[in-house]
Amino acid sequence: MSIKILICDDDALIRESLKIILSMDEELNVVHVCENGLEAVKYCCNNSVDVALLDVRMPKLNGVETTKEICKVTSTKVIILTTFDEDEYISSSLRNGAKGYLLKSNSPNTIINTIKVVHNGSDVVENGIIDKLLSKTSPVCPNPNMNNFSKREVEIIESIAEGLSNKEISEKLYISEGTVKNYITNILTKTNLKHRTQIAVYYLKGKI
Repeated sequence: MSIKILICDDDALIRESLKIILSMDEELNVVHVCENGLEAVKYCCNNSVDVALLDVRMPKLNGVETTKEICKVTSTKVIILTTFDEDEYISSSLRNGAKGYLLKSNSPNTIINTIKVVHNGSDVVENGIIDKLLSKTSPVCPNPNMNNFSKREVEIIESIAEGLSNKEISEKLYISEGTVKNYITNILTKTNLKHRTQIAVYYLKGKI
């Protein structure tokens, strides 16, 4: 069964270009295109949409607000696809439920693969974006739920969210890199996540 996709962008050229590109993949089915967030919310509420590609700056309802409304009332997974990488947009989109944040400068294959990965249940934030966010954002977990983790695992999670490498974590906590890797493996197992970047994203979103 194909992945049903909604494209929302106020630039007609972008909308139609994306529709053509995505339609070339037999696993993807663009079911609707629209030019503002309000229309995107209405369509997702009344129709089955697997993944919504949203720009950030749009009339009537911007991408951040649209993400919040779609994620609140539907099961549609949202990917922000934009030219803007401002911290506020990134963090607000993730907090409001976006499963992906991608720049339009990426190749068509990257966009297509991101759609498939998000549809399969993973979060995708390109490395440049997450590094930028982590370098300027103090890790804050508004609704911490760390009961499933040991004290050392919590320290590892917080260190990852600070943007530290395995080597830097080992030096900070006075443990070997191998031990750090073992802790990360345990954390990934407990959270059903696939890689360390997702740990940082989930921590910043208050989901672990």
